[in-house]
Amino acid sequence: MKNGFQNWSDVRVFLAVCRKGSTLAASNALGVAQPTVARRIEALEHVFGLTLFERDNRGFRPTDAARTLLPLAEALETAAEALADRAHDLSQPRLIRITAYSGNFSPRVSDIFTAYMAMHPDIQFEFLPSAKTLDLMAGEADIALRILGEPPEPELICRHISTARFSVYGAPAYAAKHGLPKSPEDMKGHCFVTSDRTGLLKRLEEWMLRHVSPDRLQRYSEIELMDAAVRSGRALGIRNLRLVEGEEKAGTLIRCFEPPEELSAQHLMLVSPDAYRRPEVKMFTKFFAPRYAAIFR
Repeated sequence: MKNGFQNWSDVRVFLAVCRKGSTLAASNALGVAQPTVARRIEALEHVFGLTLFERDNRGFRPTDAARTLLPLAEALETAAEALADRAHDLSQPRLIRITAYSGNFSPRVSDIFTAYMAMHPDIQFEFLPSAKTLDLMAGEADIALRILGEPPEPELICRHISTARFSVYGAPAYAAKHGLPKSPEDMKGHCFVTSDRTGLLKRLEEWMLRHVSPDRLQRYSEIELMDAAVRSGRALGIRNLRLVEGEEKAGTLIRCFEPPEELSAQHLMLVSPDAYRRPEVKMFTKFFAPRYAAIFR
């Protein structure tokens, strides 16, 4: 500037004296010595060529010139604070929050995250393993990996991963004691696990109720408890073919019959619109989605 003004710290002192009414009070607020405050005011008046304060035994009173400059000084203060806040944000690790059923975070999926973090060490992930459907539009998570029996909210960014297929499974202990149904029509008389949850689990329960009576259903509040009941041989359960393929190969779970087509559901990667506007989230989804989908082919 032609008048040589270039020191933001002098503006901070000017604002403090305006607000506090004296160099002593301003020095306490700023954490600097009172003589320093007085010198900075004199320096600013010299640069501007203006008298900014009237001095008397009651303190420092802003002049008309000071009152005219005050809104501009406050705007400069706001800009400086915004600059500092933005710089702080940029210096912090960028966090992406991902929610999914715990079974989705398999070792193969974890390898994708590991590879990405190796290339982008400034990115951090918060994993929210839960069968509960978190509200992406409300900001409860940035990304969700979900299997849905109905279309997702239209506002969400959607990436198709696979078509999830389901069938009825039982443990060897159950098979030894009760046998296993060979078809949906053969399910009558068998015991099944179900859940209090809505969404896809509710749809699976409705399908079971078309083949067995309600008294044959054992209800659990948590998916993990349902899975444990099936593995222990207490009941049969509907499971995702992909998530139990290891147990099926090992013989710890037995598939009763081929997956009924009506149980198929869409496996999706969903992203909130606000999160997708963030460059780090958009970049990650482009990396993650095809690699994650490849696991389910």
